[in-house]
Amino acid sequence: METWLKLARAIDRLNSAVGQLVYWLVLLMVALGAYNAVARYLDRYTGLGLSSNFYLELQWYLFSLIFLLGAAYALQRDAHVRVDVFFSRFSSRGRAWINLLGTVLFLLPFCALMLWVSWGWVANSWAVREVSPDPGGLPRYPLKAMLPIAFVLLALQGFSFLIHQIARLRQSEPETHEDGLGKL
Repeated sequence: METWLKLARAIDRLNSAVGQLVYWLVLLMVALGAYNAVARYLDRYTGLGLSSNFYLELQWYLFSLIFLLGAAYALQRDAHVRVDVFFSRFSSRGRAWINLLGTVLFLLPFCALMLWVSWGWVANSWAVREVSPDPGGLPRYPLKAMLPIAFVLLALQGFSFLIHQIARLRQSEPETHEDGLGKL
């Protein structure tokens, strides 16, 4: 089991690094959003032409990256929205079983489905070098390539989560800390 836990911790480190990148993307997106708002306001009164579709689409791309890349990090940190009607009433072992079954029955098959469905869409976008139809817009194919990457990261984190739940059931891993994190 220790070998599996080492693999799970390596996946956790990978997604932690991606999560740190996402923190910086959030900061960049907020700064860009502030710039876009000020630029549009100044354009209205001065006609300087500071705003463009490039900056608006870049903000949208950053939001997409944050959402896509942040999913695996949120799973690692147990920060996804959870309907907590019964879950909190279960014992640690009961919660581990629910997490294990949810991961095997829902999360991993969903990731596989999304990879399968998105692959052709992404490949087509790269084949035609898809770009935004708006003047001054950005290429869309690099952003679309992030979709399968994001689901691979989410599936890997799901696999790590599965290993941690099995370890918890086998009592090979200590209880999670107050912040919801296991041993990382």
